[in-house]
Amino acid sequence: MKNIKALALFSGGLDSILATRVVMAQGVEVLAVQFVTPFFNYDILADVDAHKALMLKKYGICVQVEDISQGYLRLLHNPEHGFGKNFNPCIDCKIMMFKRAKAMLDECGASFLISGEVLGQRPMSQRRDTMNVIERDSETKSLLLRPLCAQLMKETEPELRGWVDRSKLLRMSGRGRSAQIALAKEFGIRDYPTPAGGCILADPILSRRIKQLYSDQSILEAAQVSVLDVRGLLVGRQLLLPGGGWLILGRDAQDNERLERLVQAGDAMLRMEDWPGPTAVLKKVDQYADEAARQRDLAIAASLVVRYGRKLPEHMTTREVTCVSASGTSVMVTEPMQGDAYRDWVLQ
Repeated sequence: MKNIKALALFSGGLDSILATRVVMAQGVEVLAVQFVTPFFNYDILADVDAHKALMLKKYGICVQVEDISQGYLRLLHNPEHGFGKNFNPCIDCKIMMFKRAKAMLDECGASFLISGEVLGQRPMSQRRDTMNVIERDSETKSLLLRPLCAQLMKETEPELRGWVDRSKLLRMSGRGRSAQIALAKEFGIRDYPTPAGGCILADPILSRRIKQLYSDQSILEAAQVSVLDVRGLLVGRQLLLPGGGWLILGRDAQDNERLERLVQAGDAMLRMEDWPGPTAVLKKVDQYADEAARQRDLAIAASLVVRYGRKLPEHMTTREVTCVSASGTSVMVTEPMQGDAYRDWVLQ
């Protein structure tokens, strides 16, 4: 029999690690494909080579990273199978990733796909009926092997053709984790992620911010939503100002650094150069229809920068706030905002 190669859909979680290793244990060469979007795994892009080296060292798994961010942002406009409890299009997400993985089979010289799904583990995307829908709509039926629950599913082409031994596959089901933990121990795998965390779109708080971007009351036109816009929603304090502006205020030095990396050409960045305080970004400042509203929102943003900065000495009532945008650099001498009216502008 020729050497067989498979592609594993790899989230980095325990199930995908185990599914990959179960098939590798049968002598099949496996390349793990880890998809990246603004909502999961995005930080990997900061150093892909380091991540690949870590996965190989910790789990013995070769990983290829694929950024599908642009397609994912389009998917969120109108997923065919709808959303879960929050803003998570889990079924369409799986279909999208499986389609892309199937297209990669010829590119990588692979014969079939592997998924770490466990029957009944997830209420939306891992029921038997939805698993069948995902196979159908991604056109991966018979090519897709789920090693952790394979003995509870119909035989697939890899099993029928003898590429893998079905008797050495598993019959896991339900939400319990004891079987996975025991199998990890057999493989000598002890350092693995906990089930918590994962996709931001399933987070009840952060998903509301993302959903707002795609609503009729969006700060932006939905077609304009970019990866950097989404990443910006996950940083610091978020406010919708009276003139319609979207303001982000860093909470700490780490937020400030992240915001500086997320500034786009049409944004304005504000900060106090000679006094500790937040970095602020007023998004799409070049798109205001009303110049007076733009200037009011910039003035409000500057006053909030001072308000959230280090407390001013008693003899001092103002600070200089530097504003940098595509139109140039300016300095505003600004008092800290008084009162709590601005709390009504906070995006939940």
